[in-house]
Amino acid sequence: MTRYIIVDDETIAHDILEDYCHQLPDLHLVKNCYNAFHAIDVLKKDKVDLIFLDINMPKVSGFEFLKSLKNPPEVIVTTAYHNYAVESYDLDVVDYLLKPFNLQRFLKAINKLKKEGSHIAIIDKKEGRKIFLKEGKKHFQVSIDDILFIEGYGNYNKVVTKNKTIMTLEKLGSYLELFSENGFIQVHKSYVVAISKIDMIQNNTIYLDTYKIPVGQTYRSAVNHLIKES
Repeated sequence: MTRYIIVDDETIAHDILEDYCHQLPDLHLVKNCYNAFHAIDVLKKDKVDLIFLDINMPKVSGFEFLKSLKNPPEVIVTTAYHNYAVESYDLDVVDYLLKPFNLQRFLKAINKLKKEGSHIAIIDKKEGRKIFLKEGKKHFQVSIDDILFIEGYGNYNKVVTKNKTIMTLEKLGSYLELFSENGFIQVHKSYVVAISKIDMIQNNTIYLDTYKIPVGQTYRSAVNHLIKES
């Protein structure tokens, strides 16, 4: 579990970051801080692993605040100004997010955080064709036959079934290794799909339930081979 604070003087920035973080079960909000003084107080009292840090804030800037910390947690800079990038990396930040940023760019930054082995999301416990998937502190028992596809976001993945979506902390290759003998195929660098759930393949798109999955150029031959075999 990664415990984080947001240090930003704009409410909308907090709302956007919280919305993105809420989609990742291993991120836990400790406090919303609207200035450096509040953040310093929180760091004295609570365990914090990550700071989302704005630069331009009243009285004390984000960099002034960061330089004042003896042993700072990991930091992801969030700012509307591109001209501080070089200085931010001199301060050994994880990433530099230029506002406005989308979910994909946010996830790219999160994937740069240091990961501990205890955060592995797949529990390698099989019972027939069922496995346990870890989302935050919860473990969901899922039938492999119910999985439609897995979508990768670096170290995070969405396991999509007919009834629910589970966000896990694991690389896509681990799923492919586990599921390759259970009727799954990789069709894109970010997608592994269940062959039996494919409704239609047209051009470079796989239609699966209500979803459209792109076929990557590298994986077209494997998909074409699948069609010929059928």
